[in-house]
Amino acid sequence: MNPALFRRGLTAATALFTLAVVPGPSAAAADGPNRAAHLPAPTGHGAIGTTSLHLTDDSRPDPWAAGADARELMVSLWYPTVSPNGRRAQYMTPAESELLLEEGGITGVPSDVLSTVRTNAFTDARPAGRVRGLPLVMLSPGFTKPRTTLTTLAEELASHGYIVAAVDHTYESVATTFPDGRVATCTACEVPHDEAFWNRLVAGRAADVSFVLDELTGAHAQWEGARLIDPSRIAMAGHSVGGASAVTSMLADPRVRAGADIDGTTQIPIPDSGLSRPFLLLGRQNQYTPGTGDGAVATWERDWQRLTGWKRWLVVKGAEHASFTDVGLLAEQLGIDIGADLPAARVAEIVRGYTRAFLDLHLRHRPQPLLDRPSTRYPQVHFCAPETSTCV
Repeated sequence: MNPALFRRGLTAATALFTLAVVPGPSAAAADGPNRAAHLPAPTGHGAIGTTSLHLTDDSRPDPWAAGADARELMVSLWYPTVSPNGRRAQYMTPAESELLLEEGGITGVPSDVLSTVRTNAFTDARPAGRVRGLPLVMLSPGFTKPRTTLTTLAEELASHGYIVAAVDHTYESVATTFPDGRVATCTACEVPHDEAFWNRLVAGRAADVSFVLDELTGAHAQWEGARLIDPSRIAMAGHSVGGASAVTSMLADPRVRAGADIDGTTQIPIPDSGLSRPFLLLGRQNQYTPGTGDGAVATWERDWQRLTGWKRWLVVKGAEHASFTDVGLLAEQLGIDIGADLPAARVAEIVRGYTRAFLDLHLRHRPQPLLDRPSTRYPQVHFCAPETSTCV
């Protein structure tokens, strides 16, 4: 694969922090008590709890930190609760906000503005549900992005009865804050981004996901709500290289029963023997329409032939790379143009609707007509048939 494809994807993924801030109104929006940046309300009826875990894998050295004999990870969990405590979870720390804005040279907004984003989950609320009664969804963010940029999707799924675990892949994000106050920055950003780099990255993410699954479903689970997880109903979704890592994780770990790649150019090819578990491809129309070139879309065309189970290829007209995560949502609220024709709030609705339908179908075995044909409710979503290079 051409490593330049990943570099272009990375550039698009940082759109929130590379485009100019509209003067005046954006700063006012961040400062106003009733106009602060916020995440959309989930569509489920259940209240949501959230907590963070600090996990250490002593079985392997860190792939990016020289001399580190163990891999440290921060993981955020979202889950159903019946006892919200009234304390809304912080979106990210002030230090993380500052480093994320600094990465793109954004000025004109307070450096801690992303730490004040209003969320819908309650910190450390008690988990609720039947023992082994809830499916688990693993989430992996794009390169350089913190796990929190997938919070909108995580909150949506938790409000519908899923447990969600988002992994910060340490030293691949601009900022990961540990409980003792240490902030790990993006050491991997300093490594030449050739094909070997991306292979190493997605393989490392698969190892991270398997380790977290061990910690959540093993005999000595590291979270009080772990007893609620049904280990036979686990899926993974990710954005950008996090989506590409869903393929790698499924190949490496049979516990991951279904996967979704959200606008991510895939890296390590699926072997000739194929991947028979369900898989969803969801991306931009201008990047992933089949038959349009040798770029990122060629990786999906290659893998499509080796996805031998249930599969769908969907593209969203008018979306950009940043539209598929909180990055686009918060950018628009702060007055930053990410270049998309479709409002980020609409793309968020699409991502939440189609991802949840996919998971409900394959983890809960509930019929989902939304995945069978184009919907008048979502006319921007087109179903693609790579065999004929058509999308309807």
